[in-house]
Amino acid sequence: MSSSGLLWSCASQESKPALLLLRKALIWPHPRAGQAFMLLWVSVLVLAPVSGKSEAAAKPVISLHPPWTVVFTGETVTLTCHVLHFHAPEKIKRFLWYLEGRMLRETPGNTLEVRDSGQYRCQTQDSLPSDHVSLTFSSANLILQAPPFVFEGDSVVLRCRANAEITLDTTTLHRRGEVLSVSDESSDFRIEQASLKDNGDYRCSGFKNGCCSYSSNTINIEVQELFPRPVLTASLSPTVSGKSVTLTCKTQLPPLRSDVKLWFRFFKDDHMLQLGSESFLKISTLTTRSRDPPYYWCEVQRGSSGVCKQSQKSQLHVQIPVSRPVLTLSPHGASVPEGHTVTLTCKAESGSFPILYQFLREEVVIQKMEPTQGMKSVMSLRAEHSGNYYCTADNGLGAQRSLPVYLTVTVPVSRPVLTLSPRGASVPEGHTVTLSCKAERGSPRILYKFYHENISLGSRSVLSAGGVSLRVTVTVQDSGNYFCTADNGFGPQRSEAKSLSVKVPVSRPILAIRRPRSQIVEGDVVELYCRAWKGSPPILYRFYHEDNALGSSRVYNRGGASFKLPLSAEHSGKYACEADNGLGAWRSETVSLDIKDEMGSRMPTTKHRARHMQGLSEDDDDDNDKDNDGGGGGGGGRPTSDPSRSPADSDVREPVYHNAPAWLELQPVYSNGEEQGAPVWAASRGCALSPSANSDSVLGLLRTHLPSHGQAASHRPSDPPGSSVIYSQVKVACPSAYVAPQS
Repeated sequence: MSSSGLLWSCASQESKPALLLLRKALIWPHPRAGQAFMLLWVSVLVLAPVSGKSEAAAKPVISLHPPWTVVFTGETVTLTCHVLHFHAPEKIKRFLWYLEGRMLRETPGNTLEVRDSGQYRCQTQDSLPSDHVSLTFSSANLILQAPPFVFEGDSVVLRCRANAEITLDTTTLHRRGEVLSVSDESSDFRIEQASLKDNGDYRCSGFKNGCCSYSSNTINIEVQELFPRPVLTASLSPTVSGKSVTLTCKTQLPPLRSDVKLWFRFFKDDHMLQLGSESFLKISTLTTRSRDPPYYWCEVQRGSSGVCKQSQKSQLHVQIPVSRPVLTLSPHGASVPEGHTVTLTCKAESGSFPILYQFLREEVVIQKMEPTQGMKSVMSLRAEHSGNYYCTADNGLGAQRSLPVYLTVTVPVSRPVLTLSPRGASVPEGHTVTLSCKAERGSPRILYKFYHENISLGSRSVLSAGGVSLRVTVTVQDSGNYFCTADNGFGPQRSEAKSLSVKVPVSRPILAIRRPRSQIVEGDVVELYCRAWKGSPPILYRFYHEDNALGSSRVYNRGGASFKLPLSAEHSGKYACEADNGLGAWRSETVSLDIKDEMGSRMPTTKHRARHMQGLSEDDDDDNDKDNDGGGGGGGGRPTSDPSRSPADSDVREPVYHNAPAWLELQPVYSNGEEQGAPVWAASRGCALSPSANSDSVLGLLRTHLPSHGQAASHRPSDPPGSSVIYSQVKVACPSAYVAPQS
């Protein structure tokens, strides 16, 4: 919009007289006429908002009719409560009036006639209280009247008025004690286009010729700012982003003067770009990229010749929004070990500075910074730092967010722990052992491996916390050291070794008795030899005579145990041995010895003597022996834990021997001839030995494994034919026929 009458500049305005004397008094011939003017003003105020100002405050405004703050006593002033913008008139049901802070009256309409001095306020049921208006009802002879509010650019009327009984010839207006104007024709004074320099105390005086003079009350006039100095702002146009810039000339009118018409003019250097009632201007950003940017400013004026104010001159620097930033991690890769350092870098390729960068992990800000260029953040990682990472860039024109980068903080595995179940270092052959391996710390996936003496048994990978297990049914060959390893890509960790001993239960032992001649007599020395074909050492061997313990010996290799026994008359009877390695004891078959005296008569056994003392015949005793023994070879061995054995039979009883020589100490047999005797032992594991079928093999076996001690040292395979060996039966799983040994 342009007009020849509006081609102005605030700087070129000429000063105009501030005070003009009205030649004709302003009168209000009828109260309703003045009220109609005020309502018209309010109508314009409510319905015609002006561009460039904000909405009115949420307070009502009180206007006066007549528009004076001082009147004579007895006169009436009409107060009108104007509600601006916020409440539709049909929704307002009541108006509240206050005098000196106290509730005065409630009215259905927005007017109230008053005749009392004081400070008045009004309020609706939904609004805040208005600012107060002071009224004075005076009984003086002369009063000075002025409007309650004065703004820049207002045309202000000051009236010096005498009461009806006094006629003045001359009136004088004073400001701050100085005569401002003298008139003998009118009592009204006008201030055109009031400004801040018109502030001050005013009073008037009157003179009646030949009589007297009068002085009025003092009124303080404070000219309020109509609008503040405008501010020129620039922003990118939302409709053509990056193509144009919108310049806005911002200022604000007070609610009491919201009907004032404002004009806006925009300048670029010395050239006017736009003139009109619009407070904004769009310009192309292409004209703002020169090395010497131009200066822009704006001016705001009330009407065509009213108050004019100018903004500061500013160079326009176009703000470029930031582009989407890029987040990078160094070292590269989605997985970083715990304790290492990672550098996060965020950079937007374009955008005006300063740029605020922020780093986020799972929507939580962990750091913010305003660098000159791209921003870096250095972190020492812990396990809980795993997650999605983002960064944002913002220069005030809208934040931009990077794509997420997922970072996995991997924890190297700790040293695993290997456990064996059932607990214990020894396990019977054929049992199942569970090996469990677990690392307390470490990021999955974890690869576990099991080893037996550096030989891999198997592996398994797990994706969650917790270890793995391996079940093994063990044999003798599985004895040894076991360990496990755990690895999640940062090098395997090895557990401490666990030792496992797989023990073989003993087999039923064989008892062999070596005697110097075929018919032994009292005084001879025999050698008892006991050996279990199978069983893990150490093995405890026990020797029995008629269930009476003779002694025991612990052997720590696969050899048997033996000792020499000088014979006396009490030594006739049945002999057995027992082998035990902690996994169950087994007793051999019994072997009978029949000792005769030097004359060749049979010596009674201890059992026979006991029976003889009880009145039993020797024949009865022989019959009982046959019944109990089941033949010359003995009654057959069984495990000592066999429940068929009565407690009395299983108890080891110490024998009572009369005139017996001292027992010879038990001697364990440590055979150096495992290789020599291996074929015999191996064959023995497969079948029971049959003396009738192959007595030479039996004699060779016993001669090989029976040690030579003392008197028996001369007994070799080439010994005279009179030397003999008595042995117990060998019970093994073999389908071949069994032949009882002969004594």
